[in-house]
Amino acid sequence: MSFEFGMFHEFQCPAGTSQPDAFAESFAQVEAAERWGLDAMWLAEIHVAPERSVCAVPLTIASAIAARTNRIKIGTGVQVLPLCHPLRIGEEAATVDQISHGRLIFGVGRSGFPRTYEAYGVPYGESRERFAETLEILKRAWTEDPFSYSGKFYKFENVRLTPKPYQKPWPEIRIAANSPDTFPAIGTLGHGVFVAVRLGTLSELAPNIRAYREAYKAAGHPGEGKVFLRARYTSARRPNRPAPSPKTASCISTDTLASGSKIQPSAPACVRSKIARRAGADCRRLLTMRRGAIRSSSARPKR
Repeated sequence: MSFEFGMFHEFQCPAGTSQPDAFAESFAQVEAAERWGLDAMWLAEIHVAPERSVCAVPLTIASAIAARTNRIKIGTGVQVLPLCHPLRIGEEAATVDQISHGRLIFGVGRSGFPRTYEAYGVPYGESRERFAETLEILKRAWTEDPFSYSGKFYKFENVRLTPKPYQKPWPEIRIAANSPDTFPAIGTLGHGVFVAVRLGTLSELAPNIRAYREAYKAAGHPGEGKVFLRARYTSARRPNRPAPSPKTASCISTDTLASGSKIQPSAPACVRSKIARRAGADCRRLLTMRRGAIRSSSARPKR
């Protein structure tokens, strides 16, 4: 099993923090993550919540991160596709991928917050169809020149989208899944799947992961697919300071890919050792995913 360690960042703006300070502090954390050898920086997409976050346009922030860093991958976690115009988001994502020289991971989903859809004037009941249509348009726009498309919400004739992504045929796409019927649909498309345990237990994910892998293989894609579990990891508090809120704390992203383990070799030796000891052991205690079976691990982190 391999782990990908990164920060999931909301560009938090808690009470008492100005918006300029929120951006400055968050970018300082991004630069620190690059220095400390983390693998990826994941950006939330949060709208109409000024008391919580200034990360309303993750791809714009991703572009700024690309210009400030040289190594760390930049992921959207997730870009809410039903709220996007497909051509505009296609241009923006491709631009970030070009600026970063192929470091973009394009995480996409529908979001489970109807309030955001209400603010944008988009019926939440259309989110599933809008998501599928936008994703299909993006893949055509990135690979066909020109491309045409006729669907329920969008129609394009002989459009030449520019720029094209740095990665071919497109940046790695990972799709968030919550409902059971979404898992096999993602497997059929051949993309990686994001899962998170918000309600219930890890073991309850097993049937959904199995359905994803079966659909992935049935569609003729190589391998077993990729399953990415987001597990929240809150750092220890400093003396005489309160523990960070789960809503504002950064977390470790654990990606189950294959056998073995992976931490960026560019990180200092002491940092690699600390990450492996504190984060890696905790994550291995959280879960073991092998061949679609999910079970809790009893291993404890070394002290």
